[in-house]
Amino acid sequence: MVMALSSSSSLILNTTDYSPHKPLHSPSSSSSSFSSSHFPIKPLIHHSHNLPISQKWRRNVSFFTSFLKKPKDASTIKEELLEAIASLDRGADATPEDQQSVDQIARKLEAVNPTKAPLKSSLLDGKWELIYTTSQSILQTKRPKILRSVTNYQAINADTLRAQNMESLPFFNQVTADLTPLNTRKVAVKFDTFKIAGFIPVKAPDTARGELEITYLDEELRVSRGDKGNLFILKMVDPSYRIPA
Repeated sequence: MVMALSSSSSLILNTTDYSPHKPLHSPSSSSSSFSSSHFPIKPLIHHSHNLPISQKWRRNVSFFTSFLKKPKDASTIKEELLEAIASLDRGADATPEDQQSVDQIARKLEAVNPTKAPLKSSLLDGKWELIYTTSQSILQTKRPKILRSVTNYQAINADTLRAQNMESLPFFNQVTADLTPLNTRKVAVKFDTFKIAGFIPVKAPDTARGELEITYLDEELRVSRGDKGNLFILKMVDPSYRIPA
């Protein structure tokens, strides 16, 4: 739920085939008393009940071991996700294919979310750094790179239902917001005050609102999805940080 702090109030908020036997041919000598016609050999038919015991065993083992494979745990999926976004400059360099791949991995992580009620969890408190998003207003991709914020942070106080988003240089803009729980993982967001350069207050318009759903939360990583369809991935950098009153 990191918010764009410039011209927008957007949120940041993965059988062996059996060939038929060839008929036995008799020797070319006409004196031979044996011929293939005396001993016709029927081709083997590919039915499971005719498979050799060893073949049936291998097939059954393969069938049942598929049920024994454990799904990937959260730590493995997190590593996969972090590797996928490492070279994407927080999403600014992501192609549509990259975005799709990251989204698929994020969905796998969301499926093993260990925190079912994140708004009731102390893990939510602290200062988070945005490491990936699909929000172009947050990434400021229409600006020259030198004028884009280098780092975006978001702080949340779950007990007071307050949020604060902060940009690093070159502008150090900030914005604060009130959070209203809609359920145990989704909030409505109402921005109240922007601070230009971190200290010049500007009241946010009443239309500066949004919603954010926290879809994955642990002590290291948070995944959220905004009401505009954007994906946000943040890492914890300071669990002791509190939003100034």
